[in-house]
Amino acid sequence: MNPKAPEYHEQVYQPEADTYLLLSSVKNEIRNIDTVLEVGTGSGIIARACSERARCVATDVNPHACRMAHQMGVEVVRTDLYAGLKGPFDLIVFNPPYLPTTENERINDWLEYALDGGPDGRAVIHRFASDLQRILHPHGRVLLLVSSLTGIQETRELFAEQGFLSYIVSEETTEGERLVVFRITHDLCSLRD
Repeated sequence: MNPKAPEYHEQVYQPEADTYLLLSSVKNEIRNIDTVLEVGTGSGIIARACSERARCVATDVNPHACRMAHQMGVEVVRTDLYAGLKGPFDLIVFNPPYLPTTENERINDWLEYALDGGPDGRAVIHRFASDLQRILHPHGRVLLLVSSLTGIQETRELFAEQGFLSYIVSEETTEGERLVVFRITHDLCSLRD
């Protein structure tokens, strides 16, 4: 299948500096033997790049994002995070909504799902981490983009509480915001039978 260029939709998060930083990290991490999941694919450009190297499936709750990713030739499932998927996946990629958002800042549209990180910017990251053990291969990796607006150390601690190790594989400062990509793995010493 030769995917066509997508028609951008105003309700889909357009690739920005965070997207390209994560994409660069993915290109350095992915192996052709990996089974890859991109959570919250948005425009689909990361999942498309993954699909060129490995078996990849993407998810998004936004129907407009799913349509865009499909137009790019991405295998996409409309779901919240990874609900309904079985795994295990060798590599999971996620650029979560990380903007701290108060109740009166919410805009109540599909684009909101790509931006609203809840009061501390980590609401969706908490949900993502809570069942990650179930879908990540014991020797799998996660690449997660996080902003200084979200709390880099706090995010790291959140994953440690769930039995994961993390370290920064790339970072960039843009418009006064520090963006980092964490490589997250199981803490094999903490895995339980």
